[in-house]
Amino acid sequence: MFESEFERSLFDLRRSKLAEIEKLGQAAYPNQFPATHTIPAVRAKWNSYTAEELELPRVTVAVAGRIMAIRAQGKAGFATLQQQGERLQIYVRLDAVGEKGFALYRLLDLGDHIGVAGYLFRTRTGELTIHVERLTFLAKAMLSLPEKYHGLADVELRYRQRYVDLFTNLDSREVFVKRARVLRAIRKFFDDRGYLEVETPMMQQIPGGAAARPFKTRHNVLDQDLYLRIAPELYLKRLVVGGLDRVYEINRNFRNEGVSTQHNPEFTMLEFYQAYANYLDMMQITEELMAFAAREVNGTTKVEFNGNTIDLGHWRRLTLNEAIREHWPEEAGARPAMSAFESAPVLQARLHAAVGSLEAAICETTRLTPERIAELKTIREAMNAIYYDSMKGAALGKSVYNLFEAVAEPFLVQPSIIYDYPTEVSPLSKGKPDDPAHVERFEFFAGGFELGNAFSELNDPVEQKKRFEQQLAERGRGDEEAHQMDEDYVRALAYGLPPTGGEGLGVDRLTMLLTGSKSIRDVILFPLMKSRD
Repeated sequence: MFESEFERSLFDLRRSKLAEIEKLGQAAYPNQFPATHTIPAVRAKWNSYTAEELELPRVTVAVAGRIMAIRAQGKAGFATLQQQGERLQIYVRLDAVGEKGFALYRLLDLGDHIGVAGYLFRTRTGELTIHVERLTFLAKAMLSLPEKYHGLADVELRYRQRYVDLFTNLDSREVFVKRARVLRAIRKFFDDRGYLEVETPMMQQIPGGAAARPFKTRHNVLDQDLYLRIAPELYLKRLVVGGLDRVYEINRNFRNEGVSTQHNPEFTMLEFYQAYANYLDMMQITEELMAFAAREVNGTTKVEFNGNTIDLGHWRRLTLNEAIREHWPEEAGARPAMSAFESAPVLQARLHAAVGSLEAAICETTRLTPERIAELKTIREAMNAIYYDSMKGAALGKSVYNLFEAVAEPFLVQPSIIYDYPTEVSPLSKGKPDDPAHVERFEFFAGGFELGNAFSELNDPVEQKKRFEQQLAERGRGDEEAHQMDEDYVRALAYGLPPTGGEGLGVDRLTMLLTGSKSIRDVILFPLMKSRD
């Protein structure tokens, strides 16, 4: 509970103050306060009133809140109360609240909760203020607020003690208010289009629907291992088989992976599926959804993120190979022809040459900025790893996809839809009829990271089983994220899945974009943190 001797001594001091407050006839921990208004409601209704308008007749209110500033001046004093992210000044006079009331006022500390009743007036400086006639103690802050009350300066401490961050840092609070608007916007968008919101299992016998390592748990009564879901996809498509043609779920997923500014082991996804649609329909819905959510949350499709103005109302579409060519670093040599992605030997030769060119460019430190050198080093290391994986027998499509992630993805700042993915990295996607090496799949990006993934759903049970078997082969090569066999899902497909388009959207990442937050931890109320011990 205590992180220092100072905290312990402060706690003891405030506990003694609490005892003094009880001696004044106040309950230490009362269970309610009959407020007539919230502070935001007072602000909304009377903020524009003049001093004269507040006097004839007097406006009486009763509000509750947390003390964020307090000062006494002899027999009177001011304090600032905060509630729901807004603040209001109060004025306390000895002759108005009586001796016990003013004695209570002098025992209050920053962070305490109080209730006040009185009338509104404006001070000489014109500030809307409550002239207190009755003061009620509600709860004491037994620990001190952060220094200068400007919020927690330590970023890690903000994540660990979000309960302090939210009331001391109103910008942080606004992020989570906007996150709630994001969720409301998503539900409105799909409800208005005839989709049904559903819930699917979070504990599964076979984790599926994505390439990720799961968290494992144990059900004692059933005596079997279970996994926290990595995606709800396979269950949602079972529902489409069952005749629910349009479904969506806002779900919590769990992936046993690393932590970064874009990754948290527990995160929120939107997944939706529409019968008789394909990935081109999903592209259109994606563009409409992103623009709608931006307008609902911010009132405009334009957002400021990481120094860039991004317009979620305007999207461009590129194939994955086109994106690699467009963002190929000039320091890596000439842009590869499309044929460079059609055979493993040609790709290996291209990667080997590109790594050599990057090595030479990185040595020219006087010509490049430190930031560019850092980017090129990252690309070089990724290309080198892809080259060696390819030499060890990695599938061609997987190598090309990894190359896209290294060369293009970090630079997709403006809204972009990247489509036509290699079959090897898309085990649940329907193949392109005229191109067996690629599937009808796309991912969409903005701000330099992926926001979501969509495709025409594979509905051939024979082909699906074959894809699962290929994934099992990848697991045999050591890929722990490769998909497992799900016989029941294959059986469900055998009953007939209509042509279907499906998509998953990262709600946390969308919230990052719409709030200008650089880390996923800034938009998750309680992100997973390593134990201090």
